[in-house]
Amino acid sequence: MTDAPTPPPATGRIVLLGATGYTGTLVAHELVARGARPVLAGRSQDRLDALAADLAEQTPATTAGSAARHRAERAGSSEAGSPPSDTAARTPLETAVADVGDARTVRALVEPGDVLISTVGPFGRHGGPAVEAAIDAGAVYLDSTGEPAFIRRVFDELGPRARRTGAALLTAFGHDWVPGNLAGALALQDEGADAVRLEIGYFPTGGGVSGGTRVSALETALEPSYAWHDGGLRTERVAARVVTFDVGPGRRVRGVTAGGTEPFTLPGLAPRLRDVEVALGVSGPAVRLAPVATAVATAALRVPGLGDGLRRLARSRSGSSGGPDEASRAASRTHVLAVARDAEGKVLRRARLDGPDAYDLTAHYLAWGATRAAAGETNGTGALGPVQAFGLQPLLAAARAAGTTVTTIR
Repeated sequence: MTDAPTPPPATGRIVLLGATGYTGTLVAHELVARGARPVLAGRSQDRLDALAADLAEQTPATTAGSAARHRAERAGSSEAGSPPSDTAARTPLETAVADVGDARTVRALVEPGDVLISTVGPFGRHGGPAVEAAIDAGAVYLDSTGEPAFIRRVFDELGPRARRTGAALLTAFGHDWVPGNLAGALALQDEGADAVRLEIGYFPTGGGVSGGTRVSALETALEPSYAWHDGGLRTERVAARVVTFDVGPGRRVRGVTAGGTEPFTLPGLAPRLRDVEVALGVSGPAVRLAPVATAVATAALRVPGLGDGLRRLARSRSGSSGGPDEASRAASRTHVLAVARDAEGKVLRRARLDGPDAYDLTAHYLAWGATRAAAGETNGTGALGPVQAFGLQPLLAAARAAGTTVTTIR
């Protein structure tokens, strides 16, 4: 008996759970621009109907304007999502009412071979029903989380179960943490293959954050994180250390350690790799204060009564408050750096990705990954990283199609 059965044949069907939320709506528009016709799922039928009507009206113009943008990444691919006819485009999308508070309604959304995208967070609180439904069905699952505790659960606990059912789990398949996987894989090529240490930093500029991101960040600060150290995964708090990156003569940027999927996905690409450090950029005095703040919070969580109170406070916050508008996103940029070093600390290879807004990138990557998965182009089962699931070159093409400039330096 094999522990990794052949996954069910792809049905071409994509279900988007959380479609009417801030991130979900961006993903819905991106999917439709690619010619996909996702099932829109959420708690409110009225909001689903309104979104479906809006997408039906916008589809023809959006699809025509997006054709050139997606052409490069579709080259040589059987990706689902060819532009629909005008009649099909104006037909409202299918909708389904589902609530993560009732896991049965989420399970009813997917069948074997389907693709399920979840944007329902915070994922530590609300993410379980969707990923469990995908595992049970033998579906492909993608989500927009950035939360270390949920990511670790997917890789450590749920990944082995998914292999047994033929499901593929692509957690954190947005700006958190696809670009770092790509930059890290590029840094580990050629002379970087001998690296023993890999440093990855995320440095967004401009823009703003959604209500859901604020709540997820607050809950993340109260949960354990991890890093790949000395050849193994080690538990630690968020913002345990400050990491410094050289970005030019006399120019440095700093960030605090943050978990990510990279500690799970990148060590397998370089046999000698002993350390993978992922950092989020922090400016000004906050970069020095963050490790102190998370150390104090971690200590407070151990105090009887106080820890439970802090967690209840964090969970009382609502994330349904919208996010940056189109103008704000247009003014925002993302910058991701990866540096591969040898045992003496010498830089072997660098990679840098400069791209558009983080929310727009998240919508792009989730829609790209979902349409490829719907076409049966996912490689493997269980918990997968983006490079493992789709290959380095297709991922690189997708990043460039999103407007990302990719630079590698030896």
